[in-house]
Amino acid sequence: MSADDLDGVIHAPARLRIVATLATLNPGDEIGFPKLRALLDMTAGNLSTHLRKLEDAGYVQVTKTHEGRTPATYLKLTDRGRAAFRDYRTALAGLLKGTGA
Repeated sequence: MSADDLDGVIHAPARLRIVATLATLNPGDEIGFPKLRALLDMTAGNLSTHLRKLEDAGYVQVTKTHEGRTPATYLKLTDRGRAAFRDYRTALAGLLKGTGA
């Protein structure tokens, strides 16, 4: 097992935090962009940039809608994203195995 076995899309610290947070939701559940931004204490621009990479990989679904006249963005981890995160955790555990961690 090597660091090369870790999913590079997820491995970036900000994206790992995003995926780990979204993974705490039940499958199919969504979280609003402002709530996720507040939970992660990230700027809107930084969060948007990382979400785009996760969306491009098929790991996150972004739904844009309106609540009345106000735009709203909701996010959820896709089945593919859940599987990728599960594989990432397995690969990381294998990498750490035997290190005394």
